[in-house]
Amino acid sequence: MAIDIDVAKRLGDRTIAARFTAGPGLTALFGPSGAGKTSILNMVAGLLRPDRGHIRIGERTLFGDAIDLPPEARRVGYIFQDGRLFPHRRVRANLLYGHHLADPVDRWMGFDEAVAFLGIGALLDRWPRTLSGGEAQRVAIGRALLRGPELLLMDEPLSSLDAARRGDIMAVIERIRDELKLPILYVSHDRAEVDRLATQVVTIDG
Repeated sequence: MAIDIDVAKRLGDRTIAARFTAGPGLTALFGPSGAGKTSILNMVAGLLRPDRGHIRIGERTLFGDAIDLPPEARRVGYIFQDGRLFPHRRVRANLLYGHHLADPVDRWMGFDEAVAFLGIGALLDRWPRTLSGGEAQRVAIGRALLRGPELLLMDEPLSSLDAARRGDIMAVIERIRDELKLPILYVSHDRAEVDRLATQVVTIDG
């Protein structure tokens, strides 16, 4: 399934633009901080409206040709740098939030399957504030997977983790790429991450 992106957006005194096609695997948007990588992810997610262009996942148009689907209709999972778990919900409720958001016909992973895949069974009754950074990112990934996405967006998901936990989460990302075969758009300015994870690299230089 091809991800076809051709967008441009004026932000302040500069224009952020990208045009590329991503296939299966992990496509890294690589470049320095401030180059516009996160803005491109936000356009794909529906959080930022492009001034022109199109965004398509396979045969579905998310933006363009007079179409602008709201974020909840795009079937895109988004993992942020800091996890952004709901602090007032335990881990189980955070995961079920993603599950309940998905249309039943779009779900391709069950709750128990996601918990087993990510190894987070022991965390289900914990509050987000008690989780380590790596544990929180596993839960955030699980919540995104349970939304039944066709595409996963990751915005520097390792940036707040120490070296040991970075390695753990990279292994999870590799399993999503290789076992689940879920396309991933991955923002990073870390060359070592990109070299290990990416099957395709798109350079964003601002």
